Amino acid sequence: MARTRAQDYDAKRGAILHRAAELFARHGYSGTSITMIAEACGMSKALLYHYYPDKEAVLFDILSAHLAELIAAVEKAAARTAGADPQERLFALAAALLDEYRDADAEHQVQIANLKLLPEDKQERLRGMERTLVGLFSDAIAAAVPSVGRGPLLKPLTMSLFGMLNWHYLWFRPGKGLSREEYARLVTRLLAGGAEAAAEAVAAPAAVPAPARRARGA
Repeated sequence: MARTRAQDYDAKRGAILHRAAELFARHGYSGTSITMIAEACGMSKALLYHYYPDKEAVLFDILSAHLAELIAAVEKAAARTAGADPQERLFALAAALLDEYRDADAEHQVQIANLKLLPEDKQERLRGMERTLVGLFSDAIAAAVPSVGRGPLLKPLTMSLFGMLNWHYLWFRPGKGLSREEYARLVTRLLAGGAEAAAEAVAAPAAVPAPARRARGA
């Protein structure tokens, strides 16, 4: 007879993922053992194996759960702001993403550093989720900056936005300086306000003066 799952099975899996993410972020994936994860969760290895067969499965679920939560939060913000001013909509998406990063620094670090350690098929499933998230922001940027639209600068702008948002955890401290919402406003205003000037600069780069000819005998 198959073993019946406890009512708190999913909650315990979630707790395992969070504690494992903290260990992976602190010690690295290769530096973290199943024994360490079990001890951090206050359970035996045998009990941990009831939830996860190996460390690879733990890593995959950390990343897939984290990305699914990010996508859900951003999609909710996009639906809530449908028909709103495009720049306000872009801000709402950025604010939703940063809010979802709250208390998920470890998961975020693991996503950045460890996704490439998974087998190729699992990487592709996760990268598909990443592409969904990127697509939501690309759509918002294209609407917020009409002069860029769907042109060749859309991808660089989108990835620049993620660059500003994704490394936020390295310096952000709650209660000091800007709030998450204020930083989301700063980033999206910088992007939208500077995109047109940047597009013009890329399209027509300033002429670089030729080096002065050296005087005879110099």
